[in-house]
Amino acid sequence: MSETRLSAERVQDLSEDDLHALCEATDAAILDGGGFGWVNPQGLKTLSRYFQGVMLVPERQLFVARHDGVIVGSAQLVRPPRNNEAQAMAASLMHFHIAPYARRFGLGRKLLDEIVQCARAMGYQLLNLDVRETQDRAIALFRRAGFEHWGTHPGYAIVGGRLVRGHYFVMRLQEQSRVVHQVSEENSKSGAKVVGASRGGPSRALTLYPAIDLKDGACVRLRRGEMDDATIYSDDPGAQARQWCAAGFRWLHVVDLNGAFAGRSANVDAVRRIVANATTPVQLGGGLRDMEGIAAWLKAGVTRVILGSVAVKNPELVREACRAFPGRIVAGIDARGGQVATEGWAEVSDMQATELGLRMQDAGVAAIIFTEISRDGMLEGLDLEQTAQLARTVSIPVIASGGVGSLDHLAALKRIAQDAPGIEGVVVGRALYDGRISPREALEVLA
Repeated sequence: MSETRLSAERVQDLSEDDLHALCEATDAAILDGGGFGWVNPQGLKTLSRYFQGVMLVPERQLFVARHDGVIVGSAQLVRPPRNNEAQAMAASLMHFHIAPYARRFGLGRKLLDEIVQCARAMGYQLLNLDVRETQDRAIALFRRAGFEHWGTHPGYAIVGGRLVRGHYFVMRLQEQSRVVHQVSEENSKSGAKVVGASRGGPSRALTLYPAIDLKDGACVRLRRGEMDDATIYSDDPGAQARQWCAAGFRWLHVVDLNGAFAGRSANVDAVRRIVANATTPVQLGGGLRDMEGIAAWLKAGVTRVILGSVAVKNPELVREACRAFPGRIVAGIDARGGQVATEGWAEVSDMQATELGLRMQDAGVAAIIFTEISRDGMLEGLDLEQTAQLARTVSIPVIASGGVGSLDHLAALKRIAQDAPGIEGVVVGRALYDGRISPREALEVLA
């Protein structure tokens, strides 16, 4: 007797068989009273058009659950629009369903875990959802997974001529997420709780990514990306990883500099020591040019991989990697004067950074790390104008990099992030190693 195969994944295209199975599962879920706003089955033609449209919307990501390779359920992770500053770090889970004939196997939890992992890897702080009170199984699943029930809508929907209440849930995705349960005067009388910002004005935390750049097995920092202009700060990458984790940083940003120039991983032992000693997620870039290398590092414990030169020269590989590892692929866009640079910054292309950003968004990357090479390692401040322009152009998170030399530079980024909510964090290197910025003060400024 063969073993049942259960899986959940993000999809960016669907075969004819997949689309037919997805529509069938959706209609079955509608008949069972859950998952969608529709009350009556819609049929193959309507649902086919719907799902094909979903995959054309950049703000929506489609996830499916499979039983022995056949799609039996789906859900959507929805990002807020770029101009929604107040909700920039909160994603929504919508249209979650498993067909009645495919339940009892734990596929609902598998699908939910895949979506949560993807949202967390993309840097979102909160995951919101709402559900009709009649969907008992789904509510129980969300509660078990760690979602917090924060409110109830008395007139959420009308089903079969009957008024149905709806429940609102939220999950905190990052340890540093801050959710304040603010009760207004009206709601305090009724006992209802509202999740929102505390009084005093909105403020959005940015993530600080301490950089560990590796050259010949040592931790170094370059000036303007020149390999011959490197300062060695530590010959023990594992110890450096422990130091940054102990300082309170929530991510480590690791770059294999030799690998970036060679086109293949070169500082393998050093990266492995970092992963072994880190107590936080690690994102790795430099020399990753094929699926084998990407898969190997993700299997070895790296949380996200950064694809740089290959994003320009082999965009199809980026798409393939995003399909295989949703939420775990980041694009590194390095520019000199607005023009994209490749091969360890040794070559400059004719492509604009914003154009490549849109291409990478369409490919399905979880985030973009943007570096202005002329400022990297120079401690003269970030290129805020280019960073904000990119963040306003794409709808995925943008991480700034290159040039931070003081707390004032971080404060300036924090201010501009209020007008460009797509900015999610910043990579800092030399200023931390030189002591110009203390970890504690930097985290306070960005909190």
